[in-house]
Amino acid sequence: MTIARLIAGRSGDVWSTRADETVAAAIALLAEKRIGALPVADEGVPVAGIFSERDVIHCLKAHGARALEMKVRDVMTAPVISVAPSDSVLHALGLMTRRRIRHLPVIEGGAMVAFISIGDLVKHRLDAIEAEAHAMRSYIQSA
Repeated sequence: MTIARLIAGRSGDVWSTRADETVAAAIALLAEKRIGALPVADEGVPVAGIFSERDVIHCLKAHGARALEMKVRDVMTAPVISVAPSDSVLHALGLMTRRRIRHLPVIEGGAMVAFISIGDLVKHRLDAIEAEAHAMRSYIQSA
């Protein structure tokens, strides 16, 4: 299955932050929306980086309380690792595993069309495995 099929029919906003926003404001958005990461937009670049809970931890460890006054651009993860809608779910899972990341922007034609998490991909895989098991049980019972 492709990422395009996974994200088809999705509704809802993709929350993001700006590179010149403060770390405190980005943390507030993460907490308010109960999410683990935000794509970061910058002048002329749709996804300049990713700001995640891990970035918060590393920033606080390195800079203490003054980290909250820093700009997102100074602590975000960059360059961005992304996938295309035509990529497979298994490719995205492998990429996340190898790179030890939990979020990927989906980029098409230079623009971000979705933001997926490892949870989205794992849920898809579990649903597929359950469907296969159900089909196998039905086949065995009808034989």
